[in-house]
Amino acid sequence: MRRVVITGLGVVSPLGLGGEHVWRRLLAGDSGIVALSEPLDAFPCKVGGQVPLGATKDGDYDPQDWLSAKVLRQVEPFIAYGMVAARQAVRDSGWRPEEQEKLERTGVYIGSGVGGLEAIGDNDHILRARGPGKVSPFFMPGVLINLLAGRVSMEHGFMGPNSSVVTACSTGTHAIGDAARIIALDDADVMVAGGAEAALCPLGIEAFCALRALSTKFNDAPTRASRPWDTARDGFVMGEGAGIVVLEEIDHARARGADIYAEVVGYGMSGDAHHITAPHESGHGARLAMRACLRRAGVGAGDIDYVNAHATSTSLGDVIEARALRDIFGADIGRVSISSTKSQVGHLLGAAGALEAIFTVLALRDQVAPATLNLDDPAPETEGLDLVPHTPKERTIRCALSNSFGFGGTNASLLFRRIE
Repeated sequence: MRRVVITGLGVVSPLGLGGEHVWRRLLAGDSGIVALSEPLDAFPCKVGGQVPLGATKDGDYDPQDWLSAKVLRQVEPFIAYGMVAARQAVRDSGWRPEEQEKLERTGVYIGSGVGGLEAIGDNDHILRARGPGKVSPFFMPGVLINLLAGRVSMEHGFMGPNSSVVTACSTGTHAIGDAARIIALDDADVMVAGGAEAALCPLGIEAFCALRALSTKFNDAPTRASRPWDTARDGFVMGEGAGIVVLEEIDHARARGADIYAEVVGYGMSGDAHHITAPHESGHGARLAMRACLRRAGVGAGDIDYVNAHATSTSLGDVIEARALRDIFGADIGRVSISSTKSQVGHLLGAAGALEAIFTVLALRDQVAPATLNLDDPAPETEGLDLVPHTPKERTIRCALSNSFGFGGTNASLLFRRIE
């Protein structure tokens, strides 16, 4: 199997745009969770991790600085976010192939958990209210999840493997892991991979409120709403954005003098086979994914120094993941730093795993574990775990794990190793 490394990063997030800008804000303890601007008076949840609109020079999102008016009319926000993050990642990687052979050896693998949810609702309303002939011809290609990968490939001319994955909140992690395998199996030399999401709309909020999954007790204090493992946690905070990486075969990257962030050494998947929305209380699905990841990497639990946990701030999921982590690390659990960056950006659903993979890679690069904000009173089930409360922790990080778990019991883990 060929070795795979990361050579480019792209981010659109509640903390702004650009890997370095967002990483600096994350380490500074900033929160991207705000009171939502939508008229949500009747909704139980009124907070979310919105992509900040503003000047590009300030690290905010001005879509017209990135995409033409024509494209913006044709695509839904999740596609726009993904295209912008992909452009950043490609630029960061320095990979600008022009030869046909190189273009054919460069692919795109980007997914989304929900896709164009708001437009689906809006266009259904248009059809019912105004009748046939009023739905935009751009509706369908604007909401289909694989059209994001298609748009990115067309913009950059990448003709290699082109696909998408839809696995709820595991999407971004599966996309990166699957793309890494495509390179490892010699079906491509370079892959642009990750996830994008823009479900922070009334329909999306109502859908998750109906499941009683969202935080509702901190509407007056948005930055305190996402609090993984804290006893006061009452649900997750939905976020939006995109995380995209450029993956590359290691000798290919070295031959062109590319800067390498980290190596992708492990990828594990599993299914809970239990419930449509709830993980099994034993954590066996999460444990299976992590074990498969370690086995593929050929490392032991003792080699891992940091875990970017899936922990979403839900009463059930957080402690189940903690239980699975105890099973993986055993008596050595206190040595490992574990944190949830969702405490600062919320839960980006299909984009979460990709954004968190980027944070994990940067933690390896800078030898610092990002913090878990709002962890004022840790749940009793987490006793003995180093959950990095409130403040980032400088420490040696040789290998780092990133977890993602989704509805339907789909689980995925990625393991990254520092390149000295």
